[in-house]
Amino acid sequence: MAAMDSVMVQCPYCWEMLEISIDPSVADQEYVEDCQVCCHPILLTVHIDEQQVPTVEARAENE
Repeated sequence: MAAMDSVMVQCPYCWEMLEISIDPSVADQEYVEDCQVCCHPILLTVHIDEQQVPTVEARAENE
């Protein structure tokens, strides 16, 4: 099992910076995680490129 990577994202509701864990063994992911500060649901879209560099987009779930 691959180790989880941590990345920083900004909550689209309260604008706080949050540390989230992502699974680098899955190249394309989309899931909902609640903000650790304001508890609103954040839709996270993750892409891992060939060099194992993650790109993460965080947006409001209802967009």
